[in-house]
Amino acid sequence: MRLESGQQLGPITIAYESWGQRNASGSNGVLLLHGFSGDSHAAGPSGPGHASGGWWDGLIGPGLAIDTDRYVVICPNVLGGCQGSTGPGSQAPDGSPWGSRFPPLSIRDQVEAEVELAERLNIARWHAVIGGSMGGMRAMEWAIDHPERVSRLVLLATTARCSAETIAFHNCQIQAIRQDPAFLGGDFYDHPQGGPLAGLALARSIARLIYGGEEQHGIVERFDANSYIVLTEAMSGHDVGRDRGGVAKALGRITARVRVVSLSSDRLFPPQRQRDIARAIGEAVTFSSIDSPDGHDGFLSERRQLQPILRQSLG
Repeated sequence: MRLESGQQLGPITIAYESWGQRNASGSNGVLLLHGFSGDSHAAGPSGPGHASGGWWDGLIGPGLAIDTDRYVVICPNVLGGCQGSTGPGSQAPDGSPWGSRFPPLSIRDQVEAEVELAERLNIARWHAVIGGSMGGMRAMEWAIDHPERVSRLVLLATTARCSAETIAFHNCQIQAIRQDPAFLGGDFYDHPQGGPLAGLALARSIARLIYGGEEQHGIVERFDANSYIVLTEAMSGHDVGRDRGGVAKALGRITARVRVVSLSSDRLFPPQRQRDIARAIGEAVTFSSIDSPDGHDGFLSERRQLQPILRQSLG
């Protein structure tokens, strides 16, 4: 595919997991888009390639909030990630890891890869697209650029564009990785030092000051440092209003029925960010606030409160 930067990337692999069965018309698809530290394993037990259970386990399955007796749920690993989809650690056409040669990605690039996945799965229109945090950024882009393909939209703990403060916060994490001597300019895959593990741990420690949630060692053990940078830069550059006349005009293009969800203690994307999104979209919006002490990562942990919200949003 041709990226927004003008560079080409390929061949591309998108890893995904699915639950439930596609109906005859293909109208029961739910696209689930994970946050920064997530992957395609949204539900199910731990196993090969997944050290822990699904990040929304208990919400996806027969009779649950996202009812797999009614819907087929598709959760892709984001382009640029490190859990099966093409990313910096993947093999380039010359047989070596992409490493420092991996091109920068935008949120819109990632969505276009997901659009191609939907084509391959023969899903012309999603019953719902659900995304939290970085996944919410992608979900918004789906509904803005492909409104005819999204019936319902659920946006959790996300933003229409990153603030200067968030971009600075992201940059601190990126520099923590790049300044680790073991980073080696991004070409560390075959080096005996094993890559910038100390820098990655520091980056996640910085993130936890705002995110809360997962312990730093969990992500250090399973996350690629280059992917961390690629995904963080994609989030920093996210602005739904770019080349669309501003945020309000862009969000005004959404035709789906929308649920916007905020977390009371979210310091990364505070509730006002979600209120602004809801206000710009207009009448077809339901706004919900979850009271949580878990900060930004409350959209992962507050499953009891999310159950009725998701049921109502999908109905």
